[in-house]
Amino acid sequence: MATPAQIRAARALLGITVDQLSAKSGISAFLILQTEAEEQANVDPATLHALKLALQASGILFIGDGDSPPGGVGVRFAERDDEEDGVRPEDLNAANDD
Repeated sequence: MATPAQIRAARALLGITVDQLSAKSGISAFLILQTEAEEQANVDPATLHALKLALQASGILFIGDGDSPPGGVGVRFAERDDEEDGVRPEDLNAANDD
């Protein structure tokens, strides 16, 4: 299950507002703010689940405790097929500067 801290972190990572997450999840903006501010024990599991699903659909991967040694719970971007690999450091030069 996701934690309130993971929901906050995932929203920040995506750079989306509470209103945008509300539109994606069907959860009211007020309830999202309450959820993000609460301790784990006080949060409705159904609310956390709905928020987690909306954030996963936006490209977030939730990391459980012990899933990524040696760290604890967290979030990161999931791999995306539509992204370029970029330019390797040894190939950087003035010609490919943006």
